[in-house]
Amino acid sequence: RMAAAPPSYCFVAFPPCSKDGLVVFGKNSARPRDEVQEVVYFAAAEHEPGSKVECTYIEIEQVPRTHAVVLSRPSWLWGAEMGANEHGVCVANEAVLTREPASESEALLGMDLVRLGLERGATAKEALDVIVALLEEHGQGGNYYEDGSSCHTFQSAFLIVDRNEAWILETSGKYWAAEKITEGVKCICNQLSLTTKIDAEHPELRNYVKSQGWWNGDSDFNFSEVFSLADDHIACCSGRESLEKQGGDVSAQAMIDVLRDKDSGVCVDSESFLTTASIVSVLPQDPSFPCIHYFTGTPDPSRSIFKPFIFVDDVKLVPKVQSPSFGNDDPAKKIPRFQEKPDRRHELYKAHEWARALLETDQDKGQKLMRIMLDLEKQGLEAMEDILSRTEILDPAEVVDLFYDCVDTELKFFK
Repeated sequence: RMAAAPPSYCFVAFPPCSKDGLVVFGKNSARPRDEVQEVVYFAAAEHEPGSKVECTYIEIEQVPRTHAVVLSRPSWLWGAEMGANEHGVCVANEAVLTREPASESEALLGMDLVRLGLERGATAKEALDVIVALLEEHGQGGNYYEDGSSCHTFQSAFLIVDRNEAWILETSGKYWAAEKITEGVKCICNQLSLTTKIDAEHPELRNYVKSQGWWNGDSDFNFSEVFSLADDHIACCSGRESLEKQGGDVSAQAMIDVLRDKDSGVCVDSESFLTTASIVSVLPQDPSFPCIHYFTGTPDPSRSIFKPFIFVDDVKLVPKVQSPSFGNDDPAKKIPRFQEKPDRRHELYKAHEWARALLETDQDKGQKLMRIMLDLEKQGLEAMEDILSRTEILDPAEVVDLFYDCVDTELKFFK
């Protein structure tokens, strides 16, 4: 039996389940416990014709223009676990197992496809088209973890969201199917969830599964049933009920609460996995309002603060949530890969480690610190709500160092 896929959770809520005409998106990224995630911003850029882009394992053709993106990513790889672009598109991935073993040959990782979709797609549907075209051309494969002793491979599922709609995209090798969502609450986790409602698919998908003997062509085509491992196909989403209970009031705060919930299993803290970073995005359906993306940049959302980021020109970079760069000396870039593990902790991660240790050892001080942190977060959430309730257009100067200041304030509290 293959090793289990890390139990990440992704959510989206649409009006009327969510508040005030907002689309609310969230993900907890479950990864190996000691892995560091950084939050990085890349400005929009023009690229020379014929130029290439170096992804985690392979090089592919670059496009003439890439959009500005903000990403939460394991700091050893090129792609991302989750992120957003300047056009209000959010993408998150899930590692999944299917009845087809994932390839160990180095190709694009699911995480690379998250970033490529964001850099190249101005809508959720465009990002989906980008991802499936790249899958067709380059395939997916290679080690999902920074581990020199063993190759961990998975297939990919994606939640792709913009201000108007979401797509759930599930893949096995280069084959895929997708469902469009425009209402209600949806959750995806580390197993396939698409059934018979399929709104787009690989043109050869049905012929392929018939040729494998997985579907006879007579019964309804059910993607999960055809592709899942026998014992895997169950409804996975414990967090969805808590969002549905909000009854039309899913807000950034409600999504944060769901991501913090350890009892439901959405916030993962197990022997092998930890929620190493989280994101919540609020996408107003009215395009005159800005999208707001909250990142933790630290593990365990129940002990982290969600800090807001808004895309504006010349947004201030935040080196304190960026891991050190090792350039071409990085063991992730040398073959054989991962022969050693450098210290990838960024400044915020180190400070947060100290805070987590305090929470473990000194209950009183720990509780007091947690209260201060949550108060700080609340101020941020309230300030963002204020921006979304105004009639006048946001002045970019007001938020150019928003994320920078929030990280800075958090570090001061830890010190």
